[in-house]
Amino acid sequence: MMQQLRKSTKWIMILVALAFGGLMFFEWGMDITGQTSGSFGEIGRVNGTPVAYEEYMATYRNLYDQLQGFQEDPVTNAQNSELEDQAWDELVNRILIQQELERRGIRVTDQEVVDAARFSPPPDLVSSPAFQTDGQFDMTKYQQFVAVAEPVVLLQLEAYYRDIIPRGKLLRQVASGIYVSDNELWHAYRDSNERATVQYVSFDPIVRVSDDQIDITSDEISDYYRDNLEEFSVPASAAVISVSFTKAPTLADTTAVEAMANELRQSILDGEDFAEIARAESDDEISAEEGGDLGVFAKGRMTPVFDSTVFAAPLNRITEPVKSPFGLHLIEVTERWGQDSAQARHILLPFERTDESEIGLLAMADSLEELGEAMALTDAAAILGLETDTLDLIETLAIIPGAGDVAEGGEWVFDPETSPGDVSPVFENSTAFYAIELVSVDPARYLSQEEAEPAIRGNIGVAKKVEAAMEEAAAMVAEVRLGRSLPDAAREIGLEVRDAGPFARDAFVPGLGRFNAAVGTAFGLDIGEVSDPVEANQNAFVIERTGSEAADSLAWTEQIDAQRTQSVNAIRQQRLNQWIDALREVASIVDRREEVLTPVDEEDLPQLPRVF
Repeated sequence: MMQQLRKSTKWIMILVALAFGGLMFFEWGMDITGQTSGSFGEIGRVNGTPVAYEEYMATYRNLYDQLQGFQEDPVTNAQNSELEDQAWDELVNRILIQQELERRGIRVTDQEVVDAARFSPPPDLVSSPAFQTDGQFDMTKYQQFVAVAEPVVLLQLEAYYRDIIPRGKLLRQVASGIYVSDNELWHAYRDSNERATVQYVSFDPIVRVSDDQIDITSDEISDYYRDNLEEFSVPASAAVISVSFTKAPTLADTTAVEAMANELRQSILDGEDFAEIARAESDDEISAEEGGDLGVFAKGRMTPVFDSTVFAAPLNRITEPVKSPFGLHLIEVTERWGQDSAQARHILLPFERTDESEIGLLAMADSLEELGEAMALTDAAAILGLETDTLDLIETLAIIPGAGDVAEGGEWVFDPETSPGDVSPVFENSTAFYAIELVSVDPARYLSQEEAEPAIRGNIGVAKKVEAAMEEAAAMVAEVRLGRSLPDAAREIGLEVRDAGPFARDAFVPGLGRFNAAVGTAFGLDIGEVSDPVEANQNAFVIERTGSEAADSLAWTEQIDAQRTQSVNAIRQQRLNQWIDALREVASIVDRREEVLTPVDEEDLPQLPRVF
């Protein structure tokens, strides 16, 4: 155990840094030191405190890396702009909070750091497999790691706690006095756990009320168009020529992986060590470190084809290559307990392009880009044996056949500096490489009233049909009030009663919907009571409550502590956000980014601002 942890020291250090950075980003907006260096100059000030270029760059890089880690596609220009603003906001919050800490004289003692390091591990370490036993965080493993950690790791932990602890104290001061009463908690619990059962009549006005029953005047159309103009906005579109080629492995690539799997299997059969080959070749990085060992797992836990192989293969024999969605597996089952659980090890070879194939793919992209700089895209594609498509791109949803979402290409197409006849660079996403030639652009606009009239008539017509249905529902309710049953009154006008429930206030109810007047009305009725007409979901309903299941007050008391903690934390976070917003409102914030910074060259990744 300790040997494994020592080998993970570098990774643990990075994890601690990321845990700290993530916490600061989402809760405080602080880095490890909370200090500015300013050696490259300042890009702004907060209440007179400089915002240093180096800190801005570091914060930006951290955000950039986080985003790129969450998505396969390259970061787009639009996302990049958002990251720059987020980095600025994070730095401003960081300085404001540091100023507040100093103003209040909040500090941390050495003993507080020691106690926190022993008993309050950073959140990301709690979820790390290295510190878990049977899927649960193991405090003993963590404390053993701390006891033998290298000095640089301890310094990282100390820096983490010396920033976290004061901010925790500040948070308690800012969010002190939060109290959630039992009554509030009970009502919240009841809303999720009380159940109602109803029978109801749906009038389905779209079907039930015919178009010839509705009269729509020209004045109504004009008024609707004027009052709802934004409904008729049309995003910019562009006629383009596109070419794309997939990044997926070819048949030759797949054949190469199959050949490699068979070669590795034969090597093991000839006496080579399974574990060593797994460490060197397996794409499953976690099990590869353990020589391919997957440990003990229950039947049904693995992907179906892997699972069925494990519970059918002979013990201690290497299977033929097994194909799964992850690639090809060489599997050896070392122990099995009937059809309940097994222990096995495997070598995973993903279906991916060979080095030669990858080089060919990149060469194709380079050639297309070079040719596109000198000629029309159709001609460039023809030279390379590629086919082009002619299509329309919508600014708000840029899709190209064979490439899918091409957001970065869409940004290029609708950039004001792009002109008809221009050919784009070769872009890539997780699916393909692609290039675009702009043919023409239709700017964003509003439909004319004449163009919008069919939609307007449809919207007004629906509203009038619902109004007619509400009138019919009111007449039926009047019959029920005179003593008729809801089923009899509905049958009289050719409608049927439907049943729903039991359901909670916050549930989706088939036929009624969710979080609407119909569901709310159901809980306001006594058993046997029939509602007035209710409008919801472009429909009219009459509802009768037929059953009720009260929320379990005993179950509520058993979970009230956890519920209170969750509620208090939510309010505390809301109050913290409001407090930071208030600090920003009264602060003197000078943003000089536009004066000081300009984008770097596009080929330099990540795209970062630089000083003039």
